[in-house]
Amino acid sequence: MKIAFMGTPDFSVPCLAALANSKHEVVGVFCQSDKPVGRKQELKMPDVKVEALKHGYKVFQPVSLRGGKGVEILKEIEPDLVIVVAYGKILPPDFLSYPKYGCINIHASILPKYRGASPIHWAVINGDKETGVTAMQMNEGLDTGDILLVKKTEIGKNDTTEYMYEKLAVIGAEVMLEAIDLAEKGQLDPIKQNDDEATQVGLLSKEISPIDWNDTAQNIHNKIRGLYSWPCASTKICGKNLKIYLSVLCEKKGHNIPGEIVDCSGKLVVCCGDNNCVELLEIQLEGKKRMAASQFLNGFKIEKGAVLGI
Repeated sequence: MKIAFMGTPDFSVPCLAALANSKHEVVGVFCQSDKPVGRKQELKMPDVKVEALKHGYKVFQPVSLRGGKGVEILKEIEPDLVIVVAYGKILPPDFLSYPKYGCINIHASILPKYRGASPIHWAVINGDKETGVTAMQMNEGLDTGDILLVKKTEIGKNDTTEYMYEKLAVIGAEVMLEAIDLAEKGQLDPIKQNDDEATQVGLLSKEISPIDWNDTAQNIHNKIRGLYSWPCASTKICGKNLKIYLSVLCEKKGHNIPGEIVDCSGKLVVCCGDNNCVELLEIQLEGKKRMAASQFLNGFKIEKGAVLGI
């Protein structure tokens, strides 16, 4: 099958790599524009573009697909199917309907739950026990198309968004290849989504980072691992900003003020609103490097009873 691939970040790369090693022909790759990064604002290619160039694929980076601009490219490369994996732009109706088999999106959630831009983060933040990847026949809505294929996987109690991101990227490639083969054989069985069960999630920002220590230990732990490694959970310690990268729930109980440090003797244990505690494992004080909490305590004087968040 002749396939056009659309994707931009590193999450999309395993899917493109899997296509490159398959029997299918990649006739073109779409991704977003090169972006300036760093202090020197040097242009950096999207991860998908880097992968595409390795295989000698034609790369297209249109500013817009509307007004027939996207279809003009499709007419040039004539794909049977378009695969979309975290491309980052809305596809117009004329583009969606042009390929023989339409456009199939590989989405990192069990649809209709977590439609939108940050499904992996919210599955972890909300303490879900499982997530997955859905292959979806795209329509004009945002992740509202018919479900073609779903593969589920467990979320461990200490799994972070970053870990699940990498895990789901690999699963996404498997789901993609299976969906393509079923489409080619005419064996897809589309299932309409139940809109009443849908949840919408947008882009994350640093505004969500501060921890409310009045919350339960479980919810705080979920937030820490869900925001790893960006935008990262945060709090205040002695008036300074403190990023929290990793944590675990601990058996220690504390009838203390929420946010109070109940143990700082080689480990950093904090009481939460339900009197359960979390142990902070990796942190970063403003102006300092990221480090283990035990290392931090060797160089930063803090006493048991100090309260975080103020």
